Amino acid sequence: MLQRISAIFSLIILVVGCARAGNPDRQGQAGAAELLMNPWGRSAGLHSMSTSSAVGVEAMRINIAGLSRIRNMEIGVSHSRLFSGSGMNLISGGIGFKMGKAGALGIEFVSLDFGQIPVTTVNQPGGTGGFLSPSFVQIGLGYSYTYANKISVGMLARLVNEGIQDVTATGIAIDAGVQYVSGPKDNFKLGISLRNVGSPMQFGGEGLSVKNQNIDPAGGVVYELTYDARAASFELPSMLNMGVSYDVYFGEKNFLRSLVNFTSNAFSKDQIGAGMEFSIQDLVVFRAAYKHDLGSATVESRNIYSGFSGGASIESSLTKGGPNNFGIDYAYRTTNPFKGSHNLTLRFLF
Repeated sequence: MLQRISAIFSLIILVVGCARAGNPDRQGQAGAAELLMNPWGRSAGLHSMSTSSAVGVEAMRINIAGLSRIRNMEIGVSHSRLFSGSGMNLISGGIGFKMGKAGALGIEFVSLDFGQIPVTTVNQPGGTGGFLSPSFVQIGLGYSYTYANKISVGMLARLVNEGIQDVTATGIAIDAGVQYVSGPKDNFKLGISLRNVGSPMQFGGEGLSVKNQNIDPAGGVVYELTYDARAASFELPSMLNMGVSYDVYFGEKNFLRSLVNFTSNAFSKDQIGAGMEFSIQDLVVFRAAYKHDLGSATVESRNIYSGFSGGASIESSLTKGGPNNFGIDYAYRTTNPFKGSHNLTLRFLF
């Protein structure tokens, strides 16, 4: 057991050592920004700062270590209206199930919907009458293991694919995380997660090919050649999250959770924030949080998600007298610009 704990804390040190500090000068140099979008209502209501307390399916987006803290199996589906007024939506589904007494395997699917975008050309700037819809899809497979109900570790690999007509880019993003709990009712929680670490992505395909006349027409013969334009590669938006939380109980089933979280972004400003959750009889949960960008903020360098967030959950049982195995989560997050994002999640626990 001591060897296992030593290995886990060695992983924590390795994770912290691999993290790169936030650098606003690199803003815009990373792609695949959809990896930073959170579709799940519970964690979105806390501005995605539940690194220490995320459990179940949503842990695959926040801290994969929390996946193994499900009961037996959990299924979640979610819809997010992103940046109200933009017409963008995020659709997600996930399933997690126990493997043995302490392990859990999870699969997550996320799709970004841009709506219908009018097709325009140089000769028809008002539109050709046709529409296009980019395809941005992510599929994640993760595993988590809990030691003696105190320390959880996990790792997840996520396939990222972006495509529009005849141009696509594909990459692999790796997440790793650790959670530690302590106290008579697991009151104290600590979490560290490293997300979106992977090789650069690059667009390619027939859509980047152009036809031009041959540069040196031999014998005066002019003909067309097909030239391939090579797109620049881009990095994934890697980040390190570190968070702690503490639960204060009022009776058996009422508790107030306070949490603090620090985010080190490799391609934008670092962020720090705090939040609270109040659970009433394991039936209703209210939550609110505030996230702040560190350093002086400019329009070009600030993160779109900062300021206030809030949400609520309703827990219920599908069978009379049984344990809670159904939940509805709603969250609202302020954004700058646009008019905020809305998340709605349905959860089924077995």
